[in-house]
Amino acid sequence: MTVASQSMPFRGRPRVMVLGLGSRQHVVDEAEQARPLIEAVADIVAWDFTFTADLSRVDADLALVFGGDGSILRAALQMGYRQVPVVGVNLGKLGFLADLRAKELLAVLPAIAAGEFRVIEHLMVECEVIRDDRQVWQRLALNEVAVRAGEPFRMLQLHLYVDAEWVTTYSCDGLIVATPVGSTAHSLSAGGPILRKDLQAVVISPISPHTLTNRPVVDSADRVFDVQVVPPQTGAFAVVDGHVISELQPGDRVRIRRAEPKFKLVEVRGHGYYRTLREKLGWGGSLTAGDGR
Repeated sequence: MTVASQSMPFRGRPRVMVLGLGSRQHVVDEAEQARPLIEAVADIVAWDFTFTADLSRVDADLALVFGGDGSILRAALQMGYRQVPVVGVNLGKLGFLADLRAKELLAVLPAIAAGEFRVIEHLMVECEVIRDDRQVWQRLALNEVAVRAGEPFRMLQLHLYVDAEWVTTYSCDGLIVATPVGSTAHSLSAGGPILRKDLQAVVISPISPHTLTNRPVVDSADRVFDVQVVPPQTGAFAVVDGHVISELQPGDRVRIRRAEPKFKLVEVRGHGYYRTLREKLGWGGSLTAGDGR
């Protein structure tokens, strides 16, 4: 994770993209209500609630994403290799990434437009599906890459290689390779640890492994990870950030490595990492006077 300077002045008014999930009317309504304030402090250069625009071609300084973490994942995919800082407005449930409520956005947007914020850069990975020594799919991922069982829904046999060295063969329902951002998503539900977002690491978590000795493994993000479907098995899928990208054939390899672009998230005062974990995960405990400021 890289932290930019506290103050990031723009050259004139910031250019912003406004994004969200248009199939949810309350998301569109919230964005429309915020539009006059946005236009008062910034120039809107894209307004997309279909997640179909090629944002890699849009010259913008910021992206305002209305919705939940799923909307932010879609926006990161849309931006591709040209990531701009994202302000997430939480209109969903948990909201680890989309941390601001709509009312909070109205309060902090003038300060953001004045450059009073930090940009936190997060690890992204590239996923390739390799078949017969050729690449058949490539996709960026912010949360995780998973190899999952599909029909006929029997247990998978998966080889794991790290830097071309065989590590083990998992008997499981699937395998997740997650970034620190993704460690609080599917990986956490599968029993994986939470990785602080400044770690340059990934966590490998088996899904329902058929042995008590398989545990999640944390390794450096600078390594190359290959997950191979053991022949003659069928019925496996490569899933990136919750979306199926390819049905896998016996012998296919799913390769995961550090991506060149980094996901950029705007952090405003009072919305730190541990506050987010504490509130979103419902951690108990009490704060003494003066704590949590």
